[in-house]
Amino acid sequence: MPYEKITQVQSRIIVGTKQSLKAMKQNEVSEVFVASDADRHVTQQVIDLAEELNIPCEYVDSMKKLGEACGIEVGASVVAVKKV
Repeated sequence: MPYEKITQVQSRIIVGTKQSLKAMKQNEVSEVFVASDADRHVTQQVIDLAEELNIPCEYVDSMKKLGEACGIEVGASVVAVKKV
């Protein structure tokens, strides 16, 4: 389950679209998680860039659960995992 994976790598996560895009452009990201219930216009740039850079992009069902897995009290539309 992706949520457990995010919880395990919590020290290496980047939450949010803008920060994730920035890290992706700097080649710092190993994979990306996108909430299916997030607005598509918010997440589309991340999805497109992940495809362009061959970064694995996994979809999860809930912004709320994604935020909880990150340890924040609000929903998260995008979470990127930094390379080791």
